[in-house]
Amino acid sequence: MIPKNTICIWYDTEAEAAARFYASVFPDSEVTAVIRSPMDNPGNKAGDVLVVQFTVCGIPCIGLNGGPAFPQTEAFSFQIATDTQEETNRYWNAIVGNDGQESECGWCKDRWGVNWQITPRTLTEALAAGGEEARRAFAAMMTMQKIDVAAIDAARRG
Repeated sequence: MIPKNTICIWYDTEAEAAARFYASVFPDSEVTAVIRSPMDNPGNKAGDVLVVQFTVCGIPCIGLNGGPAFPQTEAFSFQIATDTQEETNRYWNAIVGNDGQESECGWCKDRWGVNWQITPRTLTEALAAGGEEARRAFAAMMTMQKIDVAAIDAARRG
C-alpha cells in the first residue's frame, strides 16, 4: 500500500546503493521496491533504476535518481534519536566511515550528500527543559562534532 506521505530524496544516480546502505545501518529500515525507468528521460535511460522505495527507522521514503540538477543541502536531514553513546557512535561511524563527512553539532553527511543529525535523546530533553539546563547543554553541543553523551549529561547537571 502506498503511504499517504512519503519523503522523496533526490539522488544523482545511486538511490539504490544509498537505500541499501541505510537499511543495513538503521533498525526498522528496508528496501521495499526498485522501480526502473520505462523509457529514456533527462536523468535516466530506459531500464535504469528510477525510484527506490525504502524505509529509514520506519519512515517511508523514496529515492529518485534524477541526475545532478539538484544536489543535497543541509536544508533536509534525517534526525536519528539515540539512547547511548554506543548507539550514537555506531550510526555516526557508519555514515562517516562509508566515505561520509563529519560536521558540527551532531551533523554528518553521507557519501551521497544526504545530511544526518545523530542526536542523543539527552540533548533533545535538555533543550526541551529550557532555562539554564538548555543553555549549558547547548553551549556544550556547540563545541562538538559527534555528540558526547557524558559531556551533555554533565552540562545538564551544571
